[in-house]
Amino acid sequence: MILMLAGYGIYNYGYLRVQGDLSAIKDDQAVKAKLLDKYVTLIAEKPVLEKKLAALKEERLADKSKLIEGQTPSLSAAILQETLKGIIVNRGGSISSERVGKPEDLGKFKIISVSMDAVLPDTRALGDILYSIETRTPFLVVKEFDARTRNLKDPKDLTVKLDVLALTGGSGK
Repeated sequence: MILMLAGYGIYNYGYLRVQGDLSAIKDDQAVKAKLLDKYVTLIAEKPVLEKKLAALKEERLADKSKLIEGQTPSLSAAILQETLKGIIVNRGGSISSERVGKPEDLGKFKIISVSMDAVLPDTRALGDILYSIETRTPFLVVKEFDARTRNLKDPKDLTVKLDVLALTGGSGK
């Protein structure tokens, strides 16, 4: 009877415990093998992911060229102001006043605006200026436009008021 009880104790506390430990080790090995397979698959996909990342970086740079660059919205507005001034003066116009508007939030971007009053020599210069503003990169948008003749008896010179908008990055970076 003692031998039977000793055999039952050894079987119950020895053999079954070892079997339980072995099955736990096998389960751990199976989980680790699955994890290793996932890692191997991810490592195999690395070149494809690197190509996608490079394409996304190029696309981001292309999109960034469509924004006015500047570390702050006020610097971006100053760049926009100088750009408009250059466009108008190169077409024979003269600036009578300039104002920078308050930047507005648009998600992760900011909208900067500049208002300018200018005197232009004729309507051809006005057409060239508007064409140059609208077809430019970084993108500029004419929000408001008002053109009047300066002298009704001699309608050569035009007085023009332009409000131009552009996008800049939220932090400027």
